[in-house]
Amino acid sequence: MARLPRLCIPGWPHLLVQRGHDRRPVFVDDVDRALYRDLLQEAAARLGIHIHAYALLDDEVRLLATPASADGLSKLVQAIGRRYVIRFNRRHARTGGLWEGRFRATVVEPEQHLLSSMLFVEGAVGGASMGQPPPAWSSASHHLGANVDATITEPAQYWALGNTPFEREAGYRSLYQQALTEAQVAEIVAALNAGWPLGGSRFRQSLEHATTRRLAPLPRGRPRKSI
Repeated sequence: MARLPRLCIPGWPHLLVQRGHDRRPVFVDDVDRALYRDLLQEAAARLGIHIHAYALLDDEVRLLATPASADGLSKLVQAIGRRYVIRFNRRHARTGGLWEGRFRATVVEPEQHLLSSMLFVEGAVGGASMGQPPPAWSSASHHLGANVDATITEPAQYWALGNTPFEREAGYRSLYQQALTEAQVAEIVAALNAGWPLGGSRFRQSLEHATTRRLAPLPRGRPRKSI
């Protein structure tokens, strides 16, 4: 069966994960991570993409972003990937590819899933975040008020957490400490792996005018015979 094209709808937030080939490290040290973040900031600004959250983990990159065009995410990954791999290989005396063949992405229903997608990106998963610092190279410190990250454009759902920066940071800190449940994580991972929208049926219906791509899996089994 032919693989469906990747779903990317302008103006809607998307959760994106790109992994290293065979889950091998794509960042060796902070120099690598600083380079990637600089390339991300530059490419996103040039392509008109708003970055809402990111995390640069040892063997993968997680992003929550809103593209301005249908090919925006692909162009972002390509623009960063070409420049980053060349410099990574040069620094670490290696050759060949670095990433898996395709990045995984899903369009996100803002009202129901945007904040949970931010928490997923920034590592507030299960009990892992309880008492643990967020990933050092992520946007979590920005949203928690530890620093200001010029890469980030805060979405409306984050602004709705409070009327002042302090209130928003406190509200997000409370969500981060609660962390996502196993069921929430499973729902996010399933949407990423399959490429279906992360949201309910009404959300999928609202996207139908914006794409010709199928937005849900076909029913299992053979079609019923008409009588």
